[in-house]
Amino acid sequence: MNKNYYAILMAGGVGSRFWPVSTTEFPKQFHDMLGSGSTLIQKTFSRLSKLIPAENILILTNERYNDLVLEQLPMVNPDQVLLEPAMRNTAPCILYASLKIQKMNPDALMVVAPSDHWIEDENAFCNNLQHCFDFCEKENALMTLGIQPTFPNTGYGYIEYSKLDATPIKKVAQFREKPDYETAKTFLESGNFLWNGGIFIWSVTSIVSAFEKFQPQMNALFQSGKDSYNTPSEKQFIEANYAKAENLSIDYAVMENAANVYVLPATFDWNDLGTWSSLHEKLDKDDQNNAVVNATVILENASNNIIRTDGKKLIVVDGLDDYIIVDKDNVLLIYPKSKEQDIKRITALATKK
Repeated sequence: MNKNYYAILMAGGVGSRFWPVSTTEFPKQFHDMLGSGSTLIQKTFSRLSKLIPAENILILTNERYNDLVLEQLPMVNPDQVLLEPAMRNTAPCILYASLKIQKMNPDALMVVAPSDHWIEDENAFCNNLQHCFDFCEKENALMTLGIQPTFPNTGYGYIEYSKLDATPIKKVAQFREKPDYETAKTFLESGNFLWNGGIFIWSVTSIVSAFEKFQPQMNALFQSGKDSYNTPSEKQFIEANYAKAENLSIDYAVMENAANVYVLPATFDWNDLGTWSSLHEKLDKDDQNNAVVNATVILENASNNIIRTDGKKLIVVDGLDDYIIVDKDNVLLIYPKSKEQDIKRITALATKK
């Protein structure tokens, strides 16, 4: 295994659209969302460790999830868990982790990956990742794995590349914000647009140089603590300074500004499991397109539903079509899938009660 390969596993999100299963105290990355026998973070760590030494995988998460990470990934040394004392989006935590890695190994090649996505063809994923590592080892490049769009999704950002680019790795023309439905349809028809799945690959030298160029203030803040990184004084520096960083995504902070951005269209299947509908897509269904997790069910005149409970509870459904039915602890959610984008708002209302 190549000792120069590193990973930053992003595990600080809340996944509020999966309420009531995913909560602030116990977010979706720590759940076995598909009944596979492993939680999403366990699956992601296992997938990355096929190519990257386990000791080179850093987990970025909120302080409150430290115990959950160590419980679910017992092979991880506590020093591999980087704790964010404040929520500051993806750019600050990626810069912080990159500077730690650069101090460990200035020849490092890195992948940044979300902890809560579902990828079934792990061999294809590893082959794609290896292709990116090989490219970034030779070139000053900021890379991303673009997902082949399967329908005009308005919930993802898109990556545009030139139609004339016939090479496997393509120069990015521009990143496009989440479109409306008609715009998304034109993207698919064009054939040179990919979903932005939030998986990034680069050398540590390239990403640190990009932060120096495009985010000098943030770079100066985290560079000021470089002497403390990988020492006992690191925790004190991060607790005192992390919250001073601007709240920026890596896309906005770096990727949308840089000229040396490339994309490899992914050959693996991918699902970001961002909503109950996306989970419904990945689960086995009955003849009426109902997906069931854990529950024992009696279904009559019921179709296109997703039903999930804890502890094999018996659920009887009659006359519902295209609903989310989730029983978790003291919460029962019965909600139309067509309105699932409102679950985040409902979650905020419910947590106030």
